[in-house]
Amino acid sequence: MADLFASTNPADDAPLAERLRPRTLDDVIGQAHLLGEGKPLRVAFESGRPHSMILWGPPGVGKTTLARLMADAFDAQFLQISAVLGGVKDIREAVEQAQVARSQGRRTIVFVDEVHRFNKAQQDAFLPHVESGLFTFIGATTENPSFEVNSALLSRATVHVLQALGDDDMVALLEKAQALLQAPGLTAAARTRLIAYADGDARRLLNTYENLARVAQPQGLAEMDEALLERALGEQLRRYDKGGEQFYDTISALHKSVRGSDPDASLYWFVRMLDGGVDARYIARRLVRMASEDIGLADPRALRLTLDAAETYERLGSPEGELALAQAVVYLAVAPKSNAVYTAYKAARAFVKQDGTRPVPLHLRNAPTRLMKDLGYGQDYRYAHDEEGGYAAGERYFPDAVEPPRFYQPVNRGLEIRIGEKLQELRQKDEQSRKRR
Repeated sequence: MADLFASTNPADDAPLAERLRPRTLDDVIGQAHLLGEGKPLRVAFESGRPHSMILWGPPGVGKTTLARLMADAFDAQFLQISAVLGGVKDIREAVEQAQVARSQGRRTIVFVDEVHRFNKAQQDAFLPHVESGLFTFIGATTENPSFEVNSALLSRATVHVLQALGDDDMVALLEKAQALLQAPGLTAAARTRLIAYADGDARRLLNTYENLARVAQPQGLAEMDEALLERALGEQLRRYDKGGEQFYDTISALHKSVRGSDPDASLYWFVRMLDGGVDARYIARRLVRMASEDIGLADPRALRLTLDAAETYERLGSPEGELALAQAVVYLAVAPKSNAVYTAYKAARAFVKQDGTRPVPLHLRNAPTRLMKDLGYGQDYRYAHDEEGGYAAGERYFPDAVEPPRFYQPVNRGLEIRIGEKLQELRQKDEQSRKRR
């Protein structure tokens, strides 16, 4: 539901993370690469005119805070929509409120949390209003916007990449929290473990510290130690004691291990991701991508097997379904590798983009009407099944005046060895056909 953000002085009983939320840009901890002197977001705040943007980064790094501060800086109405709970109805309500604000001479900022969860139609609903200047759009996402945000919306917004908070930033936050709560401090070892558990997420750090303080203060503890952390967090502490690594770094390690044909390392990173709480369905989607990008036609079974593993997980859930994903991980790692289709696809896209739109040759056009036949549509087309060997040697399938490029170059691995041999045989037939003409 779209709603106005009006509370600038949170109540004493509000969560610690809300009570410590920065009220000015200078209060923000971290993101110096965006907020330092002369840096992009600092310049945006000082420009006098807000612009649409997408804030991409892990949880708890200040995406919502920056959007609210942007509204404060420009005295703009702040409307927040959750893409998890909201829909087109909420977008319409935001548009109506923005129209009222504009009639009163006031700007509006519409902030969409987890914008990647909106479908294409929902994302498209913002476009006309962003283009007309009715409101400034700010989206927040933990997912790569290149894959999760519509290109039309992406082209109208600047992407700012936020980083997980570093250890020094987390220490500064803890000092602020301790002063506000007047709570016991942490031993050096407990502080180190708590920061590792928070994994760069300020919200997780502050919520956990607040809970620990509630336990420690009635007991009159002078300091909070590792034993208290372990009693309070238990298994969670072990799972997230990762030294600040982010899940997208781990998926990168998994992808590269599969590409490098190392089944043991692939399994290691796969289990690390599960152990860190990553949704197995996300891993399954990435495995499907690997099957096409890095194996392709060297072993076409890889894609089907990976899709089967993803379906098996959907049916069985965790932990039973994870074994099917592990099977897919190992298969992808040991399968012959080829990125020939991936490379060919990118080359074809680049060629079409720079070449422009050419007419389809007459002999390749369909001729469902008499008029089209009279105009020569489909004339002299050679039906491959009626040709010797099922191949119309020398036939052209590219637009006229285009020298046929070779996008697809099979590698000398797996099934693509035979595919390459077949293509070479067909090209020799083409050459012989041209010589006879």
